[in-house]
Amino acid sequence: MHIEVLPLSQPRQPQQDESKLVFGKSFTNRMFTLRFDRGQGWHTPRIEPYGPFSLDPAALVLHYAQEIFEGLKAFRRSDGSIALFRPRDNFARFNRSAERMCMPQLDIDFCMTALRQLLELEKEWVPHSHGTSLYIRPTMIATEPVLGVKPADQYLFYIILSPVAAYYKGGVNPVRIWVSDDYVRVAPGGTGEAKTGGNYASSLYASALAAQKGYDQVLWLDGVQRKYIEEVGSMNICFVYDGKVVTSPLTGSILDGITRRSVLALVRDMGYAVEERALSIDEVLDGAENGRLQEAFGTGTAAVVSPVGELTYRDRTVRLGQGQAGKLTMELYDRLTGIQYGRLPDLHNWIELL
Repeated sequence: MHIEVLPLSQPRQPQQDESKLVFGKSFTNRMFTLRFDRGQGWHTPRIEPYGPFSLDPAALVLHYAQEIFEGLKAFRRSDGSIALFRPRDNFARFNRSAERMCMPQLDIDFCMTALRQLLELEKEWVPHSHGTSLYIRPTMIATEPVLGVKPADQYLFYIILSPVAAYYKGGVNPVRIWVSDDYVRVAPGGTGEAKTGGNYASSLYASALAAQKGYDQVLWLDGVQRKYIEEVGSMNICFVYDGKVVTSPLTGSILDGITRRSVLALVRDMGYAVEERALSIDEVLDGAENGRLQEAFGTGTAAVVSPVGELTYRDRTVRLGQGQAGKLTMELYDRLTGIQYGRLPDLHNWIELL
């Protein structure tokens, strides 16, 4: 398909003071759009001025939440080049989410062509300051205007871009985590492994309770026994337990994180054993108290690697690392960001240059 590029009438300039960038608050001049009609397939690919969509009030996404999205970043390197980190893996996961939500899949090569063309036009929006990046949000929504619980016959796929500041502005600081046992994020057989908006909407209440208590994130337990670790609100989570890196297995209720995959590859490179197994909250708390649990960290696109300094479950609180990020946590953060920004070699061929 030929991608039509529509002209800009009033182009805006990127934020000059990059220290004032806020995650998800500003967007570039252009976006990519692509439409789907059952019987016709995908059509009308465009790069057009960023702006509101016209959406029928009966659009299925507004009533039955048929929607998926992804999140990845473009990084400005010291030589001025722009790097993408594992973008094809993001689009492959997007297609898996689409399958789970009964939505049409996309051709990954075409998605990459569209993204590259969009980034080429918007490359001045990729910030230059240390730790900054351009956040990329591919999204698909059901647009068919009909009231009825069914897969839609019409969809809109789009990509928007947002320059973002460094996640850690004052150094990598450990987060405080509240463990929820009254609320669950998803249950087995649900949509936990799909990156769909409903999963995040269902997490908001417990996240608000955690914030009221002074915590940064919620740690979710499994939806059946409410005993085993699953993931944090916006991240997968790993534990350095008995010298091994232990993390929850991909059983369908947690997200198959791209950063999670990358971190597990790096720790194996470093000689650590990796266990993907069910880890109970009691095992975690006991391990923190008896010394078997040395470190804990979250993994995700926004923070990359985020150290955990404190966990609270019911009336029990444990602390890790005397308020400091762990040695392995920081080494993983430095290695992964080093690959992304070109300071370290990319031995796994994760990087695609623009």
